[in-house]
Amino acid sequence: MLRRGEGEIFHGEGILAITKALLQSGVAYVGGYQGAPVSHLVDVLVQSEAYLGELGVHVEACSNEASAAAMLGASIHYPLRGAVTWKSIVGTNVAADALSNLASPGVVGGAMIVIGEDYGEGASVIQERTYAYALKSSLIMLDPRPELGHMVRLVEQGFELSEASNTPIMLQLRIRACHVRGTFVCKDNVAPAISPKHLLEGPAAFDYAKLSHPPVTYRQEKLKSDQRLPTARRFVVTHGLNEVFIGRSDDLGVIVQGGLYNSLIRALQQLGLADAFGGSELSVLVLNVTYPLVPEQIRDFCLGKRAVLIVEEGQPEFIEQEILACLRRLDVNTPIHGKDTLPMAGEYTVEIIARGLVNFIEKRASDISLEAGRAWLAQNAARREAVSAQLAKPLPARPPQFCTGCPERPVFAALKLAQQDIGPVHIAGDIGCHSFATFEPFSMGHSILGYGMSLASRAGVSPMMNRRTLAVMGDGGFWHNGLLTGVQSALFNGGDSVLVILKNGYTSATGTQDIISSPTEEFKSHAPDKQDSLVNHNQTIERTLNGIGVRWLRTVHSYRVEEMRRTFDEAFTTDFPGLKVIIAEGECQLERQRRVKPWRAALLKIGKRVVRVKYGVDEDTCSGDHSCIRLSGCPTLTLKKSSDPLKVDPVATVIDGCVGCGLCGENAHAATLCPSFYRGEVIQNPNAWDRLSAALRHATIRVMQSE
Repeated sequence: MLRRGEGEIFHGEGILAITKALLQSGVAYVGGYQGAPVSHLVDVLVQSEAYLGELGVHVEACSNEASAAAMLGASIHYPLRGAVTWKSIVGTNVAADALSNLASPGVVGGAMIVIGEDYGEGASVIQERTYAYALKSSLIMLDPRPELGHMVRLVEQGFELSEASNTPIMLQLRIRACHVRGTFVCKDNVAPAISPKHLLEGPAAFDYAKLSHPPVTYRQEKLKSDQRLPTARRFVVTHGLNEVFIGRSDDLGVIVQGGLYNSLIRALQQLGLADAFGGSELSVLVLNVTYPLVPEQIRDFCLGKRAVLIVEEGQPEFIEQEILACLRRLDVNTPIHGKDTLPMAGEYTVEIIARGLVNFIEKRASDISLEAGRAWLAQNAARREAVSAQLAKPLPARPPQFCTGCPERPVFAALKLAQQDIGPVHIAGDIGCHSFATFEPFSMGHSILGYGMSLASRAGVSPMMNRRTLAVMGDGGFWHNGLLTGVQSALFNGGDSVLVILKNGYTSATGTQDIISSPTEEFKSHAPDKQDSLVNHNQTIERTLNGIGVRWLRTVHSYRVEEMRRTFDEAFTTDFPGLKVIIAEGECQLERQRRVKPWRAALLKIGKRVVRVKYGVDEDTCSGDHSCIRLSGCPTLTLKKSSDPLKVDPVATVIDGCVGCGLCGENAHAATLCPSFYRGEVIQNPNAWDRLSAALRHATIRVMQSE
């Protein structure tokens, strides 16, 4: 797909189209840190590194968003087009220092930051917007209308805009834009003029004006307002980056963020005010460039209209406030509506926008019939009521949880058992898969304050507690931020606390990307015929901790619940006064299954013997108190009706999907639960010994049954 040239048709998802657009734009270097919904962009770039090398494009998998933003420093002095990517406001927060120091001197080569950002339920993170950073640092913010050809054009012209205004660009991609499907006509990819294949002769001449130091920073700030923003506004108008769609009734208008355009048109359709091709009764100004706004463009759109509605998702209402200020300065008195008719917070779905349009039209254009729209909204409400009426009671909550066989679940089971010995513990949580421990049945984690920040976040709590505190961190978080902000700080300040690092081998929550402590290709190539451990395989984390001065360090296989419990007990009761680190080691089960399943399938195809471990529950032994479920939470450990008519309570059972991790049995042993779990081996293509053993077992059982 990425190799397609001039005139060929691209068909696919938005995020892959963005990748193609970067190559068509002559990008020289790319980097980033993974996170939905733009993880795919980093993954594709890394997987396509061989082809990018042919073009001369340098690819960097960055350790965090700050290092990604710092990459763009290459464009300050040199005519190099660069692009980096990360997830939403949480990534921008990490990158903030580098962004400010990049925005102040500006760039000569086009610099673009692709931000996967949504607002509402799709965001999955704190409900804030990167838009505030664009405002404070005078960075250009693009929010393209979700149509592939248009998105590709915005990327290409975004680089031109960046170079024309010497300003870095932020390209905001919502989840719907990342995954919208469509087509566009390709152009040839452009090999960068300067690249690893065509090296610079030497460094640029020293120029103090390119540094973000006083006194030049005062001049740089003035250049932002006197030159860069006016140039950017002229470019936006000249190249038609914002779009105006004239309505059949031009006396009402809507100003909308580009990323919300498709939802707006769908809402207008439901109200009978637009057709299937986007033709609307109301005129629409699509802000594909949400910062900076062009005051004259806003004025020209609003003049002569009865009223204008601003559809801006999220709070504060930055765009609405600026539009009101622009119109007031230009003495335009067109009535403006926005958050007075639409919700202040939350995602703007089609139905939400439709309700806002109804409120707007009722206030300003009561002559427009809204019967179709009101009927549609009423039907939606009726359907919801009908579904609710059919339910005898509310549906049970289904919170997110660990994957089946996840090596992090047994760590929290062991911690739950350990707290029976040592008492309740303050637990500082972190970003990552392990944050699922905040849900039932564990309900652990008093705070989550940033990726790799758990150990740092307990610093103010530890001195106030009569018991040591615990911080939980993944290996991804350790390399992202935790090593310096947490471990180094705790060692420097003599913190007496416990840190558990969940070493599953990958940055798993974002798509199992490799990190410096990931299993090697040699390890991955070994036959995964049993539960592999990473113990003593990749010791990068251990060597790093030893190197910076950690003196109490234990490495335990994640699935050994009793051993993990004893280690927690030791960490919380030892006389050692400094930082105590427990490394819980067990490979991400998703990655392991990606190797196990093809390996088994290949053996079965050629008739080889394959053994699969499966755990089960002896129904006659199960007491039905469900302690095992409360301690595990594994999705394959559930309940069923007992076949014994004298047992009223349901019994535990292991359903299909079990990956044979053994946690249920380990928990039963560590917690001294009922001995109802058994371990079975499912043998396919058995050999002669397997058949003989099975025959002897069956014969023995028949003899014992007859007695």
